[in-house]
Amino acid sequence: MKKLFGTDGIRAVAGQAPLDPPTIYAVGLALAHHLGNSPKVLIGPPRVLIGSDTRESGTWIAATLTSGLIAGGATVESAGIITTPGVAYLAATHNFAAGIVISASHNPWEDNGIKLFGPDGFKLPDATELAIEAEIFRQLEISQLEESRHPEAKPKDPDAADLTTTARTFQPQNPGAPHLDSEMWDRTTTTTPAVNESDRLAYINFLLNAVPDLTLTNQKIVIDCANGAASSIAPQLFASLIERGGGEVHITHASPTGRNINEHCGALHPIVVAQEVVAQKATLGITFDGDADRALFADHHGNVINGDAVLLLAARDLAARNALANNTVVATTMSNMGLEAALKRTNIKMLRANVGDKYVLEQMLATGASLGGEQSGHIIFSGRSTTGDGLLTALLLLDIVQRAGNSLADLTSDLKTFPQVIVNVKVREKRPLDAIPTVVAAIAAAEHDLKDTGRVVIRYSGTEALARVMIEAESEPLMRHHSEAIAAAIRNELGI
Repeated sequence: MKKLFGTDGIRAVAGQAPLDPPTIYAVGLALAHHLGNSPKVLIGPPRVLIGSDTRESGTWIAATLTSGLIAGGATVESAGIITTPGVAYLAATHNFAAGIVISASHNPWEDNGIKLFGPDGFKLPDATELAIEAEIFRQLEISQLEESRHPEAKPKDPDAADLTTTARTFQPQNPGAPHLDSEMWDRTTTTTPAVNESDRLAYINFLLNAVPDLTLTNQKIVIDCANGAASSIAPQLFASLIERGGGEVHITHASPTGRNINEHCGALHPIVVAQEVVAQKATLGITFDGDADRALFADHHGNVINGDAVLLLAARDLAARNALANNTVVATTMSNMGLEAALKRTNIKMLRANVGDKYVLEQMLATGASLGGEQSGHIIFSGRSTTGDGLLTALLLLDIVQRAGNSLADLTSDLKTFPQVIVNVKVREKRPLDAIPTVVAAIAAAEHDLKDTGRVVIRYSGTEALARVMIEAESEPLMRHHSEAIAAAIRNELGI
């Protein structure tokens, strides 16, 4: 069982284990060793691309990772501020051995994370992450042994209040390992404009080429960049669309400070873009999360359109053009029963995967499905992307709306969702829930009462210290009663 990697990489408060400088350095070293031993690396040292979202801790984390990578024999290039799918695309198309994204996606600015992509642009499989974890722990043991032998060489632990600046110059506990301070990192990133600009343009051109006939003629679009990675891509991308055929784009929350990512904006707060659509009398709205690997929408009435509705629209569009492989869509355990019913009416089969676009993709590959995604807005179009891509999803949805000649509201009007509630319970540990009698009893009571008129899904978050209780049912009173009962049972046993 993995200890460091969750459903979407390593994630924690920046500066605290497992996102403390020694562990980050060990991650870089372990990845470099893994790549160096890979038969796919044929000539020269493995090249690794690093990109990040807009969190202020991204700089020192990148510097520390780079130090470990270089010590392990890799070379490193910077993509600067860029989306997660942007790094995946560049890794796959620009001959990198791996891509690294420094981001905590939808988490608060204090958090950060490390996501790893292979040379094919896909997230690393669990078995590979387990192998890298083992090497990380081995390197940490070596570091601790060296520290015990040479205690005088131990650097002063960074003060928590000044972590952002002091951790950037962390000296790895590895004799002979190169020291990459903040000035060296700045030189690295500023002397490789081809990576920061040319490759970013290549990614933008890839997005534009995905929808060659799309224009924004007679459209007014509101875009919420969440003060995150989309801020570095979306303005230029949509300006190019305006050049194609006019239209108007109103961009909000594209002024990152390092600490305002996801703050009362973005896909975490889709009602914000929905309200702006109404205020601006716009056609529709688009909102991204911090690393822009997912997107949610709003129609011209100010209704939020989530990933389930996007899956429905995309599935119908692909099926109408005989492009929906096996007439199948892969969703997750969190997708609403209403989506399943709507797809069934169009003779489209829906499969459910575990939560996480990584697991959606795994089931897509196993079943040959060409479309999959999550209610949260991660949508994967097989053959077009190797991971959820919010910007690509936005363009493809706009293309569907344009070709249909109808409004987003009309296209989603027949999606009738069951009442659904999600209760998040903060937990101090993630013990198996099926081993806690009171929790098992509460779940059994809910399943007995709901029978065929609802669903109960209980799971731990893969990125946060949370247990998620999701219930949907025809009866809203039963739904709320049992969700609170199950949450209370978890809270009593594991709550903080």
